[in-house]
Amino acid sequence: MARNRSVVPEAREALEQFKFEVANEIGVPLKRGYNGDLTSYQNGSVGGYMVKKLIERAEQQMVNGGQQY
Repeated sequence: MARNRSVVPEAREALEQFKFEVANEIGVPLKRGYNGDLTSYQNGSVGGYMVKKLIERAEQQMVNGGQQY
């Protein structure tokens, strides 16, 4: 069974902030607390775009030899 646990618990707040930045960027009205009024498409769009951006960052770090930018 999959669990929703962070590998690095200290990153939880940064990921929360990132989620809201992505939602704002793609026009999804995400708010703190209950978001049951959003469609599964809207929620999936946020998660999918987060993954896309995280992969882009990881690829960029690989190209830069692991250096943060």
